[in-house]
Amino acid sequence: MWRAILVLAGLLLAMPVSATEACREDIVHIRTEISELSFEIELAASPQDRSRGLMFRESLPLQAGMLFVFERPQRVAFWMKNTLIPLDMIFVDSSGTVTRIHANAVPHDETPIAGGDGVFAVLEINGGLADHYGIMAGSEMRHPVFSQGPAVWPC
Repeated sequence: MWRAILVLAGLLLAMPVSATEACREDIVHIRTEISELSFEIELAASPQDRSRGLMFRESLPLQAGMLFVFERPQRVAFWMKNTLIPLDMIFVDSSGTVTRIHANAVPHDETPIAGGDGVFAVLEINGGLADHYGIMAGSEMRHPVFSQGPAVWPC
């Protein structure tokens, strides 16, 4: 039942992206084959912020997430230790291209979730939303962190 409510709320609350909307530090835009949407995000750019991530949070607003940004593209792996809510992990290269999705990561699971090589950023959102919105490998992300480019969807 709660899953149906989450999907319905997502349809009603999805924030469409305006072509003229400026890039902001607290918003990430995603362009898929079928839609453009945005999420309000917290930026996790320091090692301390990345290590804490979304641990210990009991909920995450529907159109919210956390964008983990690394100093340079690299091999990364995440886990769900001390994370209380299921999450989709969207792995992105330095151009803003989605390279991999890990859907519905299980709360408290300590199994490493590998993102592959060349990961520059990871967007974590509520579990199931990537599939719901059609976010997949090849989708494009726009945010100021990709401005060093070459960005596939520049600000």
